[in-house]
Amino acid sequence: MTGSAPQNPSRPIDALRPEEARGLSGLVFDLDDTLLDHGELTEVAYASLFRLREAGLRLVACTGRPAGWAEVLVRQWPIDAAVAENGAVAFVKERRPPGAPRSSCVFPADLAAAGARRVELRALAEELCRRFPTVALADDNAARFTDVTLDIGEHCRAQAEDVAAMRAEASRRGVHTLASSVHLHLSYDPADKATGTLRLLESAFGQDPVRARLAHAFVGDSGNDAAAFVAFTTTIGVANVRAYLPTLPVPPKYVTHAAMGRGFAELATTLAALRVPPG
Repeated sequence: MTGSAPQNPSRPIDALRPEEARGLSGLVFDLDDTLLDHGELTEVAYASLFRLREAGLRLVACTGRPAGWAEVLVRQWPIDAAVAENGAVAFVKERRPPGAPRSSCVFPADLAAAGARRVELRALAEELCRRFPTVALADDNAARFTDVTLDIGEHCRAQAEDVAAMRAEASRRGVHTLASSVHLHLSYDPADKATGTLRLLESAFGQDPVRARLAHAFVGDSGNDAAAFVAFTTTIGVANVRAYLPTLPVPPKYVTHAAMGRGFAELATTLAALRVPPG
């Protein structure tokens, strides 16, 4: 007799209760395939950031994308801070009138040292591209401070077994890897999205890490969000996270009905409505 398949422990976003939503002070969100639809920012997703800010939430972007992108997002978007390169780099918004907001690098402190180590990572990345012709160097590497990234799903389509083989080879050489829906990241920094975000919240906002895990929700969609799904108490996956549920050590607590940017907008609408005081 065969046993039944394990049930998905994630609940629909409709199960989020008002008391949990009102207990939050911030939302940490992934970019690719969470806020963005295959790299594109839709009107409904971007407008959702304004609704979340109006609902009184601190907004922190948390992405594997490069530091150079995060610096621009902090300056221009209605967010308070951004964690980039899977936790290795962070920027916070500074408002010092007169003039436009500026972004300030919270960490790493030694950008020159981080850049020097990328030379070795670049050599490894180029070697892997030669060995696995279905991958290529990601087109955002020029804006990175700490890691080197391979395109496995943005413009290229790498096989899962090739990604596993590349990760094994990098590990043998003492290089940390994280895989998202679009990129394979190579780094000497063991940071992940959870440790990087908690470090930012403590350094820039004085948040005790234990309290920060309770007071900030996290929303993501794929494997490089795994550490954050473990660390934070209120976690949400947009609907496309279902493809990764079998590989996640801890699944998100809630899952939206819609995918990608529409799922993010669904979450924003739900949170904003639940945070309205009764009366």
